[in-house]
Amino acid sequence: MTIPTESVTKALKKFVEGLIGMGKPDAKQIQIRSRKPRAIRLKDDGATPNNPRCPLLVYRSPIELDSRFDPAAIFEAVFAKNRWKDSWRAQMYGFNHFHSGTHECLGVARGKLVARFGGAKGRKVELKAGDVVIIPAGVGHNHIRQSKDLLIVGAYPANSGKYDDARPEEMDHKRALARIRKVRRPATDPVYGSDGPLLAHWPIPKKPRA
Repeated sequence: MTIPTESVTKALKKFVEGLIGMGKPDAKQIQIRSRKPRAIRLKDDGATPNNPRCPLLVYRSPIELDSRFDPAAIFEAVFAKNRWKDSWRAQMYGFNHFHSGTHECLGVARGKLVARFGGAKGRKVELKAGDVVIIPAGVGHNHIRQSKDLLIVGAYPANSGKYDDARPEEMDHKRALARIRKVRRPATDPVYGSDGPLLAHWPIPKKPRA
C-alpha cells in the first residue's frame, strides 16, 4: 500500500516538532489577544480537596496560533516569558488526580478534549486548540474524552513548590489540604504576565498563625 507523500510529510513534521520544537517563534512574533477568564470555583468534595481560595481559570484562544510556527512552541515561548517553567508536551490523564504542591497551566496546542475539573462531582469543560486553563493546586482533573491528535503544553510557576501527582485515595485528605494552603500565588499570569487577570482572581495566601 502506498501512503500519499503529503500524509508522510505532515506526519514527519509533527514528529520532528514534538522532538525538537521546530518552528519556534520569537516572542515578538506572538500575538496575544485580550481575554477575560472564565472563573470556576470548585469546593472540597471530601475526596478531591480542590482549592478554597483560587478558582480554575479558563481563557478562550488568548494566543494566536500562527500557522508559520509549531503551536506547542508558541505556548512554550509565552509560558517561559512569563516565568512558568518545566514545560512538557503530552495529553491529559484519564484518571482524577491533583497537585498538592504546585499550580499548573495547560495550553491546548492541537485537537480538543472534554475534561472534568474538581473530582467526581466536578465540572465538565470543553477545550480546543488555542485555549488555556490554569489549574490551582489541589484541583482534580482528568479527561473524559479527547481527540487522537490532542497535544497539550503544561508548565508551572517559577516560585512553585514541589511537584506531585496524587489521586485522592493516595494522599491523606488533611495532609493534602495543609500542603495546598502553603502553595504561593504565582508572581505572574502565564499568558498576560505581571498584570494579568490571575493576580486579581487569586488572593495572596495568609500566613499561618504562630
